[in-house]
Amino acid sequence: MGFLDPIRRLFSRMAETDEQRYADEIQTWSATVPGTVRIRDAATRSRVKLAGVVRRITVRPLEGSESLEALIDDGTGEVNVVWMGRRSIPGVNLGTRLVVEGVLGEQRSERRLVNPKFEFSG
Repeated sequence: MGFLDPIRRLFSRMAETDEQRYADEIQTWSATVPGTVRIRDAATRSRVKLAGVVRRITVRPLEGSESLEALIDDGTGEVNVVWMGRRSIPGVNLGTRLVVEGVLGEQRSERRLVNPKFEFSG
């Protein structure tokens, strides 16, 4: 049985999609960021620190209420991060690894952090 284990692992990896491998990589990285919780485990209406990768960026250019929104994914879930009064933040791009901290809210069944503290992570 021990002889076949590497072969089984090889076939298992070959059957994985790129999306599954990417999610595993992000989960592994985000688990190593000190003081963070998984997005799926984060409690609404409490202060949380989350680590994830920017998967989508949306700019809402409405005069007087513009905002920048980034969808952050840690492989266990997603949260929308919103910076009011901003159209861009240098360094916040698709694929950027971010650590965000703030009060997690929910609006229309969408989890979000508004104007969180943030830092870039490698």
